[in-house]
Amino acid sequence: MPLSAAARPEVPAPPPAVLPQPTATTLNEAYTANRANATEAAHMAAAHGYRHRATADRAIAARSRQFLTYDGRGPGRATEILGDLAHADHIAVLVPGSDTSLDTYARFHAAAAALHTELTRTAPPTTHVAVVAWLGYTTPGTVSTTVTTTDRADEAAPDLRAFIRELRGIVGHKAQLSLLCHSYGSVVCGRAAPGLAADDLALIGSPGTGADTAAALHTPARVWAARGSNDWVAGVPHVSATLFGTTVGFGTDPVSPAFGARVFDAADADHSGYFAPGSTALTNLARIVLGETSEVTRA
Repeated sequence: MPLSAAARPEVPAPPPAVLPQPTATTLNEAYTANRANATEAAHMAAAHGYRHRATADRAIAARSRQFLTYDGRGPGRATEILGDLAHADHIAVLVPGSDTSLDTYARFHAAAAALHTELTRTAPPTTHVAVVAWLGYTTPGTVSTTVTTTDRADEAAPDLRAFIRELRGIVGHKAQLSLLCHSYGSVVCGRAAPGLAADDLALIGSPGTGADTAAALHTPARVWAARGSNDWVAGVPHVSATLFGTTVGFGTDPVSPAFGARVFDAADADHSGYFAPGSTALTNLARIVLGETSEVTRA
């Protein structure tokens, strides 16, 4: 395999905004500061000829958007909030897979927005929901050596654990928290899982987690898994080996009986289709987030 499908340029941007300790009362301050930072980043990207990134930064800077964190440098990192996080009863944290960066952020935002719309539509009238799109790590390229190893996930796991602790500090422990981990993001979630303060962990389009079984994740969360019938990841070999100190491959297939997850129906979803509006996969993901576990249709 080539080392990368395309080199990721070091796009210029200002340093991240200096923010107060995140609490329920400082969220709006963070959102405002990050919109201003994204606006500045858009100007810098445009000035250096990065038109696509400038467009992405301008979208992030829109007044309707809420970013808890934002760093426009290089491939970029960001944490977007959809909904009223401070008062949410049910929160979904989306962890993306390979080739997700600020340059491709629009598709990640679309997935989060589709889930938020479905949750808002189906939640009981007095229930408040929020979705968090967590691009908190440098994802591997789909065509790269890094996508076959746990290295990026090992680097990302401490940051995901720290973010979940921070999130619990904002919303407390009464809110139900679900992690929805797509593709390589499920490897990140698998590495971060031990002791993670989450109620549900859903692995979708997963090549594996790096663990042989759901029990080996050492999490008190309910572990779910799904794969659509049109998802190419079904063809990924489910092996794991250590070569020269690096773990290659991700072990047991999460939708196999041997893994021991709660396997739910994703119908004919392809690798990018788990959050498609009206899909079986999205319906079941919303039920998991809302705690309606008996309503989740099994595969």
